[in-house]
Amino acid sequence: MLRHLAAFVFAAALLEAQPASELDFTAAIGDLRELSHATTQLLIAEGNRYLANRPTFTTEAQVQARAAQVRQQILRNIGGLPAKTPLNARTVATLDRGKYRIEKVIFESQPRFYVTANLYIPNGAKGPFPAILFPLGHENGAKAHDAWQYVLGSFASKGFVALAWDPVGQGERQQFWDTDLRASKLVQSTTEHSVLGIQALLIGDNMARHMIHDGIRALDYLVSRPEVDPNRVGVTGNSGGGMMTAYLAALDDRLKVAAPSCYITSWKSLMTQLGPQDAEQNLPPWLSDGFDFPDFIYAFGLKPYLVLSAIRDFFPIGGARSTVAEAKRVYDQFGQGQKISMVDADDGHGYTKPRRLAAYAWFSRWLANREDDGIEPDIQLLSEEELWCTRTGQVLTSLGGESVHSLNRARALALRRPVRPGAEVIAKAREIVKYKANSGAPAASAYGVLLRPGYRVEKLTYESEPGIQIPAVLAIPAAPKAGAPAVVLANCAGKSASAARLDELAKAGSIVLSVDIRGCGELTVPAPRGVNPWYGEYRNTTAALLLGRTMLGMRVLDITAGIDLLNTRAGLGVSQVKAIGIGSAAMPMLFATAFDNRIAAVELDGLLQSYQSVVDSTLHRRVYEQVLPGVLQQFEVADVVKAIAPRSVTVVRSIDPLGETVKP
Repeated sequence: MLRHLAAFVFAAALLEAQPASELDFTAAIGDLRELSHATTQLLIAEGNRYLANRPTFTTEAQVQARAAQVRQQILRNIGGLPAKTPLNARTVATLDRGKYRIEKVIFESQPRFYVTANLYIPNGAKGPFPAILFPLGHENGAKAHDAWQYVLGSFASKGFVALAWDPVGQGERQQFWDTDLRASKLVQSTTEHSVLGIQALLIGDNMARHMIHDGIRALDYLVSRPEVDPNRVGVTGNSGGGMMTAYLAALDDRLKVAAPSCYITSWKSLMTQLGPQDAEQNLPPWLSDGFDFPDFIYAFGLKPYLVLSAIRDFFPIGGARSTVAEAKRVYDQFGQGQKISMVDADDGHGYTKPRRLAAYAWFSRWLANREDDGIEPDIQLLSEEELWCTRTGQVLTSLGGESVHSLNRARALALRRPVRPGAEVIAKAREIVKYKANSGAPAASAYGVLLRPGYRVEKLTYESEPGIQIPAVLAIPAAPKAGAPAVVLANCAGKSASAARLDELAKAGSIVLSVDIRGCGELTVPAPRGVNPWYGEYRNTTAALLLGRTMLGMRVLDITAGIDLLNTRAGLGVSQVKAIGIGSAAMPMLFATAFDNRIAAVELDGLLQSYQSVVDSTLHRRVYEQVLPGVLQQFEVADVVKAIAPRSVTVVRSIDPLGETVKP
């Protein structure tokens, strides 16, 4: 007890002698939000440059070539599609609803990867009927959500067969189901998608791979039904279902008419206002390759396309209007202007009645060759349980089988990484980290000096790339120890969290530069509630990936620019540098050491044990900023550590994907 009390008194005295707050910049700079959001603004500007020159077409053949290019890009960005295997579809029950019936269907989009679906079929009329593929949005209840039942029941009442299925992470297909809570451990489907999506990125895939494949296999099932005319099939959905409508329409020629709702906008508007959404809605490096929302429309090949929007939606209406205007010019140019339209109702996000009525009219015109009566039938809603296809309401507890996690893990285990010498590992790491070193001394600004016994602390910022200011403190001993290395220190908890370590090193005679790299310390960007614990600085990390960059690479640049500062600072006499990375700063410090031979030794406290461990673990926390797309196809963390030899790498502590210390 006395030992613990003495430690407490010593720590308290240290904090009193060197208040952590004095190492921060709030008092010197004022509001730091401009600094913390500078990366967001930089990435928005980069995105706008990529999107500045949209393609123009002089022939229909050029439109078709662009369509093929878009399809190839989507498939490349998602890691390709799984092979088609037997659907093993079965109807487990049928509900008679008067004008139509609902079949409860289970099929396998991949072997033992079960999909629960509801098929709406008109009663009392002879088919084959036109059909609607109806991918769902992220709303609670999945296929039982009220708005979806209105759409599906209305289409069936109007003479269409309609199919809806539970997306991954929703309805009966929740991937993190907790039998005690009787709910998902992650609460929201979008969180499920992004946690699984991070694993997919590491193996060179995308969460959209599984979801698109589910949709294509749902279409396979729909057109196999004798009640369906396979030449008259359309697709429509709202929000996440609008996204899937855009994807599926772009990829599958069997779809003849499309109407995405509350999804189409422009990337310029989305990046500026809302930011990137959950994992499957981002197809890195989509933006750096110059693709935008109109490309989804071009990929549909000038077929009938209706954009359903909401003026008060969080998907920016201005972006939707500019996208439709661009696409309509192309449709008009080739005499197809009547095949593209837009409805922008003055309401909020959702498949609300104005958009539903517009959809009935659009599909009746183009698939049934008739005018719709403009009336939405009175649909009697069913409960979620009444529409269940499984006994328990969850595939994982009723049927077992594969999950997205197990499929990702199997994909990772099947990879065969090449065995490379250290120099090749580092060269490949530079390539996928997207690191390019600066040249010359970074511009720096001073914000005062703190005097400490035996050393002084200069508060400064330096520019790691244009527009990005890195807050740092530089401790300079009164009598620097001869031969002592300068130290570059980064702790993702911030400079203040490393105040004691800085004090120790400076008193021992080392020059110490302690920095807040992007997303850390005073450069932390506040995240929406519930997001930050799982994947940290989501918006900037996702935007960077879309632009062909990585957050890890940007953080490495922040560190090596700090070394540039030390090496060009007159009077310091820095000849060698030791690096220390703590917490989430450990991984960028590892790669900084690999890329910069000026670092003679590195100490890492809190280094992620491996990228494979993230795929192996069901859950993970705050690893997103460390993700490198496709890294597991190329190398592992241990390969980088080995490649740095003969320079010294000391791993003080490894952590697992949940941030817990790995026991030796």
